[in-house]
Amino acid sequence: MKFSRSAGILLHPSSLPGPFGIGTLGAEARTFIDFLADAGVGLWQILPLGPTGYGDSPYQCLSSFAGNPYLIDPKELGAAGLASPEEIDACRSPNSGKVDFGGLFSKRNALLDAAWERFKARSAQAARPAQAARPGERTAGKGPTDQGSGLDPDWAAFKAFRRDNVSWLEDYTLFSTIKESRGHESWDRWPEGLRRRDPGHLIGFADASADRIDRHAFVQFIFFLQWSALRAHAEARGIRIIGDIPIFVAWDSADTWAHPRLFQLDATGLPKQVAGVPPDYFTATGQLWGNPLYDWKANKAEGYAWWISRIEAALSLVDILRIDHFRGFSEYWAVPAGDATAERGRWEPGPGAALFDAVEKALGELPIIAEDLGFMTPEIHELRERYGFPGMRILQFAFEPEGDNGDYPHNYPRNSVVYTGTHDNDTCAGWLGTATPAAARRALAYVGGRKSEFAWNMLRVAWASPAAIAIAPAQDLLGLGSEARMNFPGKQNGWWTWRMAEGALGPAILGKLKSLTAAFFRKAH
Repeated sequence: MKFSRSAGILLHPSSLPGPFGIGTLGAEARTFIDFLADAGVGLWQILPLGPTGYGDSPYQCLSSFAGNPYLIDPKELGAAGLASPEEIDACRSPNSGKVDFGGLFSKRNALLDAAWERFKARSAQAARPAQAARPGERTAGKGPTDQGSGLDPDWAAFKAFRRDNVSWLEDYTLFSTIKESRGHESWDRWPEGLRRRDPGHLIGFADASADRIDRHAFVQFIFFLQWSALRAHAEARGIRIIGDIPIFVAWDSADTWAHPRLFQLDATGLPKQVAGVPPDYFTATGQLWGNPLYDWKANKAEGYAWWISRIEAALSLVDILRIDHFRGFSEYWAVPAGDATAERGRWEPGPGAALFDAVEKALGELPIIAEDLGFMTPEIHELRERYGFPGMRILQFAFEPEGDNGDYPHNYPRNSVVYTGTHDNDTCAGWLGTATPAAARRALAYVGGRKSEFAWNMLRVAWASPAAIAIAPAQDLLGLGSEARMNFPGKQNGWWTWRMAEGALGPAILGKLKSLTAAFFRKAH
């Protein structure tokens, strides 16, 4: 797919300002959309929206289909009559520049529990409102769509949501409820009947835990209601949203528990091999991600149905999808389970064109950006180009090696997406402060200007490039240093916490971004 010349800002909703310990899908998100529209910037890029587990990474979600309850806005619950002022106030947490993951678990769950009780109390169908399918009684699902309109949830819309999303929601709510009842331990430690999804055990558990299962479904209903309203606001302001779909899923997830046959798992449910990449720019011993690997033969035998559903669901939420680690579809790095580093892995063949042929046959032309960073083989470029997916360029990478290379903007093909940096990179100011003297000299010579202006000069060079899409993290608009870095690949804890200060994107930044976007013909139409 060919993309028009445009620009975007990368900012995950969790990084938005606000009073609740994490950014939400509420007023602050709409204000950010308005900022983009006023600046003529037509794209908002986000990270995966799924519920995060241990480590708080949006790339290690408990489900590939569900939404993150932490992003639900308490004020909008109040406006819908589902939360009292006192319950909302109990969720408040000072914006210290970091997400308050420690306080979110108890505060947000208490609020959602109260909202569920209030939602039940205002309906005569409180006993079992949505009549969820019993385990094993599946019907075709439509993905997370048709959830009603506005922010006035009612039982009819809730029932429709459950019916239309039963293909993934039944598994997710069961998984979440069992996990909760087991103190959040991983599913390989559950009693054998639940771990192996014995129908009798699942039905018995579901009957005994019906209200809690309903509560988890209600939370997803509210999440998608709020997201749908936010998406409608973006569309009204001419903003398209770029989503993100990780190639791999978390091992401790509803995906692997519900579909173990699609993954390389042993008889107990543990991975035989895990995902990662060999030694690279970021880490000398490679990156050990630990995700379970797919059994691609099993996926092919089912016509890649799970992948088709996953991509269809993602595209129902956003306009464009960035697929993380595109190389893994051509070949993937398989590391023996239990290894401490990724060094002993080996390359194994991925599904290649067979997967994307199946997806395009089912869904049509795909608006996908392929994350093709790192060492790429000719086969990977051929796979990407076969479908017209633009690849990625990281401007920071241009200056590390001596001599000309493909990461310099003068070498970009039109069908590409340039980033000043991504969520995995340092900020531009942080990078300049830690770069080798030679790399820093090359960067300053190429982009011009003083060190104090480096981030905006990087934006200027990216915006001026031939690439169809130019994107910068919000941190670079603010000129922030390494303290605002979102993630560091290969390091497990303490990341994904950065938050923007209230009012940080003021009139001066708006004016500069608007001028830059217009000057290089990237203004949204």
